[in-house]
Amino acid sequence: MAFGFCLCLALLLSVWSTIICDQIPNGFHHMECRDRYFMIAVDLSFAGNEPRFEAVDGTGVYPITKQYAAVCGYTVSVLPLQGQVELRASYFSCHTDNKDDEVFSFNFNLLTNHDGMEVTYGLNKTCSPSLPWSPREVTCEMNYMEVSVRSDVACPTGTRRDDWNAAAQTAYTSATSDWQVMFQTAEEQLMPMDLSDAHKQGYVFDLTDGRLVFRTPYGQPDSFSAEVNGVPVEVVHATLFSRQSWVVLMVDLVAACSMYERSYDDHGYMMWETPEVLHPLVSGLHDTHVNIGVNGELVEEPVAEERGYIVAKHNSTLRISIPYNAEGAYRKSVVNGDLYEYYIFHLYLEQISMDGDHVDTRLRLHRTLATPLLQRPVFTENRTVPEERTFTVYLGNVPEDVELSGGELNEHKCAVPFTNASGHTFAKVAYPNNTHGYILKVPFDDPVVIQQFSKEDESMKHMLDINYTLTVLPENESYYHLASVMALTDVSPPEFDAVCSESGIRFKLDHRPYDYMWYISIGSDLLTPELAAQHGYIMSNNSRSLLLEVPLFTFGYEYKDISLKGFIGTFEILIRDHEKSEVQRSTIKTCQFASTELISKNILYFTVKVGDLCG
Repeated sequence: MAFGFCLCLALLLSVWSTIICDQIPNGFHHMECRDRYFMIAVDLSFAGNEPRFEAVDGTGVYPITKQYAAVCGYTVSVLPLQGQVELRASYFSCHTDNKDDEVFSFNFNLLTNHDGMEVTYGLNKTCSPSLPWSPREVTCEMNYMEVSVRSDVACPTGTRRDDWNAAAQTAYTSATSDWQVMFQTAEEQLMPMDLSDAHKQGYVFDLTDGRLVFRTPYGQPDSFSAEVNGVPVEVVHATLFSRQSWVVLMVDLVAACSMYERSYDDHGYMMWETPEVLHPLVSGLHDTHVNIGVNGELVEEPVAEERGYIVAKHNSTLRISIPYNAEGAYRKSVVNGDLYEYYIFHLYLEQISMDGDHVDTRLRLHRTLATPLLQRPVFTENRTVPEERTFTVYLGNVPEDVELSGGELNEHKCAVPFTNASGHTFAKVAYPNNTHGYILKVPFDDPVVIQQFSKEDESMKHMLDINYTLTVLPENESYYHLASVMALTDVSPPEFDAVCSESGIRFKLDHRPYDYMWYISIGSDLLTPELAAQHGYIMSNNSRSLLLEVPLFTFGYEYKDISLKGFIGTFEILIRDHEKSEVQRSTIKTCQFASTELISKNILYFTVKVGDLCG
């Protein structure tokens, strides 16, 4: 007796008038036939922020909405970290042209908005899976479960026979010549319903040349949740049946998928779990083999081990552990007060098992694992060598999606890159682990550097507060990292060189960059050009040095040991700090002068006085 049925989809058909489908330029999309599905990936830079897909067949054009995708075997994912929108289509999806379960033809439209105009791009491909179909196949997609069984799968044996007989009794008393479906929950068998009613509730049943396909979105009213070894599992148990005369034809279909969300530990691993046996209907499984993949592609076991993927079995539960930074994972920086990061891993799992009837079951599962926000501290390191008289500060552990965009040096704003005139330099250093750093150099004598003489250390203290502005791309979120560095250099207040001349004392001071910390005084008076002129000093000052010639008998001298042979003259220059005007250093020069200088001075004084009297 032939086994067959037809499922009619009640849909509004889109009527084409004239639609011109453009071709997507090369380099912006990728189409690939995978073992169990067809995949299209389009760059978001081309598709835009809200791309849409349509399925196309001989009956019309069907928008792939969120609900329609789950019913019809499509999964659309916007993947911002990869910069793509991805469409996965089951080989048994609604509008696929299926020839003998060996050749599958797909036709889709991509709808984008370019310059305010909606543009449609046609995408089509024919696939022939290289992997033979197993007798029983289960797909746990992100938004639906799908089961397909070969039409010649053996009837159940062993402990499942009682359940089967109970279902058969219900089916026999309820069955008609039309195909019906009866759902079973953990507690009861529900009343049978026609396939058309089942489809209205979101269930899809399809018969190909050699397989029976059952597909259901997650969270259906007739699904039920169970805990298997502590792991949550969603189950939909459907029994198809039809009575032909005195014979009842029955097909038992179970879609069961682990709903374990994820977990993570403090050792840098994301973890996901699934029971080895998802439902009692498929008990008796043995020789279970697990393959792991990423982004919808399985990898060989040695490759998985090299990447650090771990598969461990404990109490009939499989635990998959993936390092946060494993190859295939995606990371993203986030500003949430501090700088954080998270990792996403698109897990692809294959679980192959054989039951007591020697029937292979191949389960394929797609899940997205994500870590919580993990703190990602950047750090600064003071690499300054005081003898070089330049601050060298290293900013490290900067993620690849974060760049230095600006900052402040002692509250002086600066943009990056610096101008040549600023005297500051930033050098970027890249590392193989996809991080980078920056080396900042600021000379000690730069105007932005705060300098303060430390009496305690007898050194010059150079201080620089740095506020780095880091920008997370492409969102342009700003994060600020503060650092303070200090360096001491062996410095002391300036000191004059002094030499004696016949008519006075000459003082010389070679300028240093930090001499502005002090000022020069004669007694309590600040040495200025005006003071020098007032007292008859001869002063010259340029960028390199200060020269001060102090003639004898001008203000500031002290004399002693005056005799006919000569006398001693002493002149003192004081160095004071700006803050408290305290004397930090003094230069005292004492010279022996001939008595002729004193006689000449007195004769001159006497001549002036006589002249005054004669006048």
